[in-house]
Amino acid sequence: MSSRIQLLSPRLANQIAAGEVVERPASVVKELLENSIDAGAMRLEIDVEQAGIKLIRIRDDGAGIEKDDLSLALSRHATSKIYELEDLEAVNSLGFRGEALASISSVSRLTLTSRREGSDQAWQVQTQGRDMVAELAPAAHPQGTTVEMRDLFFNTPARRKFLKTENTEFKHLEEVVKRLALSRFDVAFTLKHNSRVIHQLRPADSQVEAERRVASVCGPAFIEQSLRVDVNAEASGLRLSGWIGLPTFSRSQADLQYFFVNGRMIRDKIVTHAVRQAYADVLYHGRHPAYVLYLDLDPALVDVNVHPTKHEVRFRESRLVHDFIFRSIHRVIGDVRPDNTSVPAAQTLQPTTQPQEMNYQQHNMPLQPARESVPAGAVREQVAAYGQLHSEGARPFVGDTSTRSFSGGVTPSRQVMPAAEADEQVPPLGFAVAQLHGIYILSQNQEGLILVDMHAAHERIVYERLKLAYEQEGVRSQPLLVPVSMAVSSREADAAEENEALFQQLGFELARVSEESLVIRQVPVTLAKANVEQLLRDVLSDVLMYGNSRRIEEHTNELLGTMACHGAVRANRQLTIPEMNGLLRDMEATERSGQCNHGRPTWTQLSLSELDKLFMRGQ
Repeated sequence: MSSRIQLLSPRLANQIAAGEVVERPASVVKELLENSIDAGAMRLEIDVEQAGIKLIRIRDDGAGIEKDDLSLALSRHATSKIYELEDLEAVNSLGFRGEALASISSVSRLTLTSRREGSDQAWQVQTQGRDMVAELAPAAHPQGTTVEMRDLFFNTPARRKFLKTENTEFKHLEEVVKRLALSRFDVAFTLKHNSRVIHQLRPADSQVEAERRVASVCGPAFIEQSLRVDVNAEASGLRLSGWIGLPTFSRSQADLQYFFVNGRMIRDKIVTHAVRQAYADVLYHGRHPAYVLYLDLDPALVDVNVHPTKHEVRFRESRLVHDFIFRSIHRVIGDVRPDNTSVPAAQTLQPTTQPQEMNYQQHNMPLQPARESVPAGAVREQVAAYGQLHSEGARPFVGDTSTRSFSGGVTPSRQVMPAAEADEQVPPLGFAVAQLHGIYILSQNQEGLILVDMHAAHERIVYERLKLAYEQEGVRSQPLLVPVSMAVSSREADAAEENEALFQQLGFELARVSEESLVIRQVPVTLAKANVEQLLRDVLSDVLMYGNSRRIEEHTNELLGTMACHGAVRANRQLTIPEMNGLLRDMEATERSGQCNHGRPTWTQLSLSELDKLFMRGQ
């Protein structure tokens, strides 16, 4: 290796840059489409052969490029989108680094044809890699730009060997087109592969047309089982909109998750964590939520110049963004109630892990009265008692007495609607008609037949009441007889000092005794028997990474959820019709009643048409 320092040749410098920007044909399509959208294009035609390895041709109807700028457009760091440092601090365009065309032309044979708006003549420039000498010539072309790239990596065969099969590479390319189609509903997209039309998406100018495009990209099942999100926080200047899948519409992989920041598709750990936490109480373990979400904020509050491919961003106020996303989605999910227009379709979950045993058995505990709140004063003692029993390996809440403080007598009698009054408004979950095998409630509503898992449904009701009572009391703490000293890094100690108010809110009292040492003097009552040191380390890790933590709340909710599971009515408990109707009415008034604490569905609907198909009626 030579010890002399020398400048890299332009060709080698561009090929090194191409290693960052051009990973595969999909990378080329992403960069070129972003340039077209920035140029104001409203119609984009993408034509590829052999998954883009042999040919990628993208034509747009944008503003076009001036004749004198065509050759310059193929130079490194040449762009029309930023001029000064202030422009970089508030980027509004998708592309701005000025590396895409130069990098692509250094590893392929590239032809750029463009006609500026109002110009009488179109011009074309060609490069062949190597010395990248641009050849300018007149051409015939309508207003807009066409970029044609042939033989990707023809002069870097080592890079070409890393490409996958044609089918795999095209799937990556198609995914790029889908993301951009979801980011700009007003732009038309046409994708052809080997002369065959794969996607032809028309502009979506209304909400219905936008949902139609989402259905064509994500599948009709997603839009049918999704919730609309539109939350605007004027004080912070944040707006979150889009669609989130119902908890029952979960995925085995995180393959249906699209998140856009100011129109730019990103994958960010803060966003992913916030969404995951919002689904924590309703998602079956091992499953992933599906969503298409758009976050709009001041461009000056987000740094998009973090990675050459612009897939990652950095938020200036990451804690604010995290909390806003979490609260917005959590509220939308919590507002879901059973109604006649949104019924969960019966579906079979295929978890990646073995489901938790519910231990159904005879249980004589009566149902809670409808609308009756849980006594707030009893919550702390029960949670603490459960935590102590759990830490000692004992089985909590065996029998009736340990949970009777959370339950009153049998639900007051309610009259079933007589047949003569059937024309009156029927509740969303209808009226109970029977109990099946002591496990399921059969109910009739205007749509058809409702089936309810009574244990799962009652478990959610009890759980939400316990959480509400716990929140009304606030977090109570207790001092430790012997303070716990723990060694941490200086970074973690700094975080503990800077977030002292947050830890006090969570019920902790911490003191920094040295550069790399903390002392825990006070902990929440519910965590007195837990591994406080490890839990605190996890909280500090979350604070450093996401700016906030909900581990304390999650740990407490886990205890409350287990209490609710043991406090809910069990299988083989025979219920009267008024009791069943009381449970149905409570489900309609309870947040997240569509899933139990473990994410399992609590009810499903069979419409009359579905029942008719079972018996071939009308065929």
